[in-house]
Amino acid sequence: MIVTPRFVFLHLHKSGGTFVNAGLIHHIAGARQIGYHLPRSMLPAQYSSLPLLGLVRNPWSYYVSWYSFQRSRPQPNALFQTLSQGGTLDFAATIRNMLNLDRDPALLERALAALPATYLNQGLNLPNSALAPIRGSGLGFYSFLYRYLYGPDIAAVKLARMEQLRTEVPPLLESAGEPVTSELRDYMSTAPALNTSEHAPHRQFYDAGLAQLVAERDQLVIERHGYSFQ
Repeated sequence: MIVTPRFVFLHLHKSGGTFVNAGLIHHIAGARQIGYHLPRSMLPAQYSSLPLLGLVRNPWSYYVSWYSFQRSRPQPNALFQTLSQGGTLDFAATIRNMLNLDRDPALLERALAALPATYLNQGLNLPNSALAPIRGSGLGFYSFLYRYLYGPDIAAVKLARMEQLRTEVPPLLESAGEPVTSELRDYMSTAPALNTSEHAPHRQFYDAGLAQLVAERDQLVIERHGYSFQ
């Protein structure tokens, strides 16, 4: 998370946060990073009265980005290794496992055993104690992360959509009382994206059944933010 004198920015995994973090750190006086992918519940008390900002992403796109990024790494993270059975499963099988973590006790236990016991401030930065509440939640993985990061009263956090972050983030900052300088505006408009992965459009990765499973499991995010598969 990034704390500033006027607001707090919470960094949701694979949703454009690395790009926004860099802009805030370099262009807003007093901005500093506290941890990495830390949830709102870990915000120090002295910042609790500040406006909360963040980003959200189309869940169908999130799963493609996550899978493609991990698949390209020399050493994929422990969650990917567990859900993909050591990289032997394809996209559809891996993401089906990811979407059904809450209802597959054996798979969830293997995932919890593979994750660290504490926050490491790198990568997904999700210790096993933080993932454990997904059990029986009825949520897909991305919706679980969304609620875990932003808290149960999600409406208290103002969010921009990753797909329009270059145009939506400046007014989001202004809504929190942060003047957007010309330098920050230029960064948001022209700076190259960060921490991206190369892959085809997300629609090409899904068959009808898997697309529908995302629609069901990530209904929380899809309905709240008006996302669709197309």
